[in-house]
Amino acid sequence: MKLEKKDKSMLFSKTEIPDIFFTEYMSEASGDFIKVYLCILFLSKYDKDIKLNDLSKRLNIPLNIIQASLAYWEEHGVLTKKVNGYILNDLQEIELNKLYSPNLTLSVEDIKKSKDSKYRAKAIECINNMYFQGVMSPTWYSDIDLWFKKYKFDEQVMISLFDYCFNKSALHKNYVKTVADAWSKNNIKTYEDLELYYQKFEKLNKIKKSIAKKLGRYSPLTQFEEAYIEKWVVEYNYDLNVINIALKKTTSKANPSFDYLDKLISDWHDRNLKTETDVNNFLAEIKQKKKNIKQLEKQTNYNNYEQRNYDDLDNLYANKKVN
Repeated sequence: MKLEKKDKSMLFSKTEIPDIFFTEYMSEASGDFIKVYLCILFLSKYDKDIKLNDLSKRLNIPLNIIQASLAYWEEHGVLTKKVNGYILNDLQEIELNKLYSPNLTLSVEDIKKSKDSKYRAKAIECINNMYFQGVMSPTWYSDIDLWFKKYKFDEQVMISLFDYCFNKSALHKNYVKTVADAWSKNNIKTYEDLELYYQKFEKLNKIKKSIAKKLGRYSPLTQFEEAYIEKWVVEYNYDLNVINIALKKTTSKANPSFDYLDKLISDWHDRNLKTETDVNNFLAEIKQKKKNIKQLEKQTNYNNYEQRNYDDLDNLYANKKVN
């Protein structure tokens, strides 16, 4: 006796999406990439053979975006390319393998200490409740545990990390890890370290706004212009008083460039001028030397040889644009 189940019509059929897609994949993928995935998931139930051009027309997405989508999902292990098409992989199985694959970078003692850490467990649970509404993916738990080990953040810093990314609407692993790397490079481990970092960051932002205002810039500074300012403040350790001296040198210029400012300030740094007084004394010395040379030219048949030695200084410190 053969029993058959009547196929449901399209009206009553449904396509199931694993929850892991929402917690692990959706936040990082673009809208078009998600549309392509959902369409492929739907078509895979019917073993359909569809051409990329047809898929492009069906979704109203350019062909190059379709191709980029397939490459993206293949890179993330969601699809596996075959000779004549793709296999749609099981997302739950992928995450299960990640979760239970042995991590050779951690010793048994490390893992035991991590599991026994009540404070860390509370911090992770706090992150789950505050930023994932209590439905954080299991793989986040192991990642956070590894970040505790790698960056040596205390519990407050780890919670602050997720709070920062959450407020930036960028709560996905790549962004969280990028921010964590940046904090680690700034030697942040405790909450006190983080507060000092924020203070420096706030000081830097105030200097950026002040410079933009003094230059009459109402549009946002470019990434390269901000990099210049960060170099002056963070690397050279100059405050706004020193930078203001350079800004005053631009008053006669119609379109003062950051390149010119950087040449000035870098010259001071190379000369080991550390304070506003050091810079002003140096500028006064240059001014006096030029004055002495002009007096010497009037009194003698001076061949201007020494003046030529100051050509670079003239180009840099005269009120004219440096090319």
